[in-house]
Amino acid sequence: MRYPPNFLDEIRARLSVSSVVGRKVALKRAGREYKGLSPFKMEKTPSFTVNDQKGFYHCFATGEHGDIFGFVMKTDGLSFPEAVERLAEEAGVPMPKLSQRDEAREDERERLYRIVETSAAFFEAALMTGPGTEARRYLEKRGLSRETIAAFRLGYAPNSKSALRDHLAAAGFKVEEMIASGMLIGGDDIPVAYDRFRHRVTFPISDLRGRTIAFGARALDPSQPAKYLNSPDTPLFHKGQNLFNAHRARGPAHEKSRIVAVEGYMDVIALAEAGFAETVAPLGTALTEEQVKLLWRMADEPILCFDGDAAGRKAAFRAVETVLPLLKPGFSLRFAFLPGGLDPDDLVRQQGPQAFADELGKTRALFDVLWEREAQEQDLSTPEQRAAFEARLKGMVAKIGDAAVRTHYESELRETLWALNRTVVREIARGHGPRRSAGGSARRNNITPDWRLRERARLGPAAQAQAPRRGAASPELTAHAEFASPLEVLLMKTLLSHPWLIDEHAEEIAGLGFVSLPLGRLRDAILASQAVENSLDSARLRSQLSGTSLDKVVNLVERSITHRSDRFAEPEAPRAEVEAGWRHTLALHERQVGLQKSLEAAVQAYHRDGSEDALARICEIQGLLARASEPTVSAD
Repeated sequence: MRYPPNFLDEIRARLSVSSVVGRKVALKRAGREYKGLSPFKMEKTPSFTVNDQKGFYHCFATGEHGDIFGFVMKTDGLSFPEAVERLAEEAGVPMPKLSQRDEAREDERERLYRIVETSAAFFEAALMTGPGTEARRYLEKRGLSRETIAAFRLGYAPNSKSALRDHLAAAGFKVEEMIASGMLIGGDDIPVAYDRFRHRVTFPISDLRGRTIAFGARALDPSQPAKYLNSPDTPLFHKGQNLFNAHRARGPAHEKSRIVAVEGYMDVIALAEAGFAETVAPLGTALTEEQVKLLWRMADEPILCFDGDAAGRKAAFRAVETVLPLLKPGFSLRFAFLPGGLDPDDLVRQQGPQAFADELGKTRALFDVLWEREAQEQDLSTPEQRAAFEARLKGMVAKIGDAAVRTHYESELRETLWALNRTVVREIARGHGPRRSAGGSARRNNITPDWRLRERARLGPAAQAQAPRRGAASPELTAHAEFASPLEVLLMKTLLSHPWLIDEHAEEIAGLGFVSLPLGRLRDAILASQAVENSLDSARLRSQLSGTSLDKVVNLVERSITHRSDRFAEPEAPRAEVEAGWRHTLALHERQVGLQKSLEAAVQAYHRDGSEDALARICEIQGLLARASEPTVSAD
């Protein structure tokens, strides 16, 4: 409803901003204002100010700004009418009077609230009676404590068509009202209205104010066609606009800056019992736009938690399509997929709460799940297939309504497609690409374009374009010397075995451009040692390097694998063979450096226009780099 301005002004006059904010934030006076730590962001230095004279708060850390109504809406997840009603009650300001028509409508709604609440109490009581034994046994088998059962007001709907109807009639409600509330099934073709829920465990569904508005109910008879049954849409309840447990979860969600959405009622209850009070669930349907917006009122990036099976992924993919048009700066979704086909209830009961907490620490971004949605079971071995895949992704990204978010997704898409194309082409070049089976059809390649490609893409074009890491380097050196070229390793191994090369090639050695920073530092240390003591032999050089921060790098280089053609790098190699091998390896390295620069230019060209020609040029240079990285000096 619309509120008269003087009504809102009266509330503002009676409640200072500092008094309302002070319940959530520790404020200290600073001149005419108050200061405190932001309730919207973790910080150590206060950036949050309150000015009672001007009637607003302002957060310099996040840009949040508003009055008492805005603060309560933001920190407690309330709608504007809810915030107004709460603050009006605190201020002692009576709510505006309604028109006669509005009063009649409110009276009707109030009676419906009473019917549903009376039904909830009836089901709770029935659970504790003899007929509720089977329902109690079911809840006990699920591991729920009495305290949890009471907290969630779980109940039992008796196996009768008239038990609830008779109870409500005795309380003074009309059959038409019972039907309107969703508690009875009735209509022109039904002579006598009857109870909707029968022989079922009941789960009360509340609105954000905690008022019971509907029910979910689980059948105890396995022959029932519908395992779970929800109330129909009523004047109080719209299935796509509510979330189970939202009224309990929003407080913890604001405290933790996290809201978790799971698939079922029992998952919510089990997680709440395990310490995850910030958990909600849709009401038996795919996530709707209204439910996404409701989640965003509680956290900027809600976590959707699904079983890791095919059904769970299908539900996640539907959620991606729902949320894309709604995305806005700072608001998105994250996804958690549970292992082994477990649901959250199973996981916490079998492995404990920490196992679920660990899964929440491994969530995936919306972009990653969008990528998987389009890439599943796709053959991406040819340019045409990758072009079709790219077109589908671009079509999905185009659905994003906010221009700024859409631009960033387009940029992320270009980066990740570049990483995919590079990976696919390299796999094909290594002999893992499309092959023909006996029947002549091309098999699917083994490339799985998933979130790991984005991790590589985040390294940026320059890092992506580094020389490939191949056989000459030991696994340990590869792990410690990032992007170590086999040629660089071979050059350094030769210098360690034959320090006399420094006397004759000092200028060339000093001018070498190394991709690997550890190897570059080792080169500098060798040159420095030679400057201090001329004509070092191998043993003396190792002695000087021993005990330094490069000692581990030296050991890794010495343990690196050499081919028969690389015997010149070994200590016992003849001087003439060392000289020839050194010059040849040096020439290959210089050629590789030149190719590296050409590759970086080709990558930049691909990022500018994304053409197949640019990609072909990248692949061509990568092939040359792969061949250039392997020394071919003959030992004979």
